[in-house]
Amino acid sequence: MSRLVLAGDVGATKTLLGIFREEDRQLSLVREHRFATPQYPSLESICAEFMAAGPETGIGAACFGVPGPVIGGTATPSNIAWQISDKAMSSALGGIPVMLVNDLGATALGVVHLPETDSVVINHGASLMHGNVAVIAAGTGLGEAALLAGKGERYHLIASEGGHASFAPVGEEQIELLRFLEHEFGHVSWERVLSGPGQVNVYRFLRGRSSEKEPEWLTAAIASGDPAHAITEAALSGRDGVCAHALEMFCAMYGAEAGNLALKVLALGGVFVCGGIAPKILPMLQGGAFMRGFTHKGRLATMLRQIEVRVVTNPDVALLGAAHSARAML
Repeated sequence: MSRLVLAGDVGATKTLLGIFREEDRQLSLVREHRFATPQYPSLESICAEFMAAGPETGIGAACFGVPGPVIGGTATPSNIAWQISDKAMSSALGGIPVMLVNDLGATALGVVHLPETDSVVINHGASLMHGNVAVIAAGTGLGEAALLAGKGERYHLIASEGGHASFAPVGEEQIELLRFLEHEFGHVSWERVLSGPGQVNVYRFLRGRSSEKEPEWLTAAIASGDPAHAITEAALSGRDGVCAHALEMFCAMYGAEAGNLALKVLALGGVFVCGGIAPKILPMLQGGAFMRGFTHKGRLATMLRQIEVRVVTNPDVALLGAAHSARAML
């Protein structure tokens, strides 16, 4: 007997919805669609349009990954002008069970269901088959989550807002970066350096202290609307030394915070690097700076070298995690 669930991955720019069929404890995608989030007044309106576009009936449960903390079944994302509650969504969907989870929580719940072809190993290590798992994802912001290993193959999700914890610089250059950003922002979180805007912050800092003038072609590319992409492209192509320095510094700090998270949750089951940035800079993440930052932890460096680290290349992992959470409610 097959059953249907509704899953969603809600973001500031796009919302992805999918209907999955559960049969013999396996999930298969029936239909999905992306919506431009700013064009809709609520998540309920997106769901109504999505459900009206297909013939499916009998949805048994729904789960949505949403940005920001979920407290008492309610989320108020800082970058979307919505309030989202499980009760309101349940009512809009005909009274079915609805769960809201933090978007990185949904991502974490998805990584354990990915085939190996949907990720690239950057440190083989010697991770346990079933141990605590850490998930970190730099994109528009920085998200962090963990899965605590339970009995059998079960995991317990630990949601987090660790991306907003205070940035901890390593070495004189990063200390100067901290001072530069403190002058501008006051409190400097990890998200200020590990995100799309964070990439731009690191570049601005390094360009300001460089004797190399910004090339006109790079100024034009940055002004075109996606400065982080322009900086990344200039770095990966080798066209600008300051951009290359910025991206290497970014990777070192990314590794350092991934290592911090691995230590805090004892992630012997592996560390998954997710989000939109990692697949785009995969050659740099494989280049050594990330793992040097990851393992630069003094007496526990040897243990960290034994942890498997993977870069997830599947952009829909959060939707998959939400679908499995919905299936668990059937």
